[in-house]
Amino acid sequence: MKLRLRENSLRYRLTRSEVEQFAHEGVFKEKVTIGEESLVYLLQCTAEPDFRATLHTNLITVLVPESIADEWTGTEKVGMEVHDGPLHILIEKDFTCLENVDEDQSDNYPNPLADKRS
Repeated sequence: MKLRLRENSLRYRLTRSEVEQFAHEGVFKEKVTIGEESLVYLLQCTAEPDFRATLHTNLITVLVPESIADEWTGTEKVGMEVHDGPLHILIEKDFTCLENVDEDQSDNYPNPLADKRS
């Protein structure tokens, strides 16, 4: 799962297997270690009706209502997004890049624009 923070926006991008794990377990998390500290970022289903994010110590949690998560994981819908106060939250399926990159993209979703470039 990729994490992007920019200004007042938070974006997660998940590969196919990560979306599948989230669909089956209701949670997916990653960790990045920086020096002696770690930052954990988590995507979790909730029975609550609100889509929101929290930050506690070194843990970023994005809570997604079950109905929205089920629709996203069970269809070809690309993303889910909401504004939580001033914060823009976007959760997306990770597509392969159109340009060659030095990164394993074998688990990414096929880019719908790839056919248009041929």
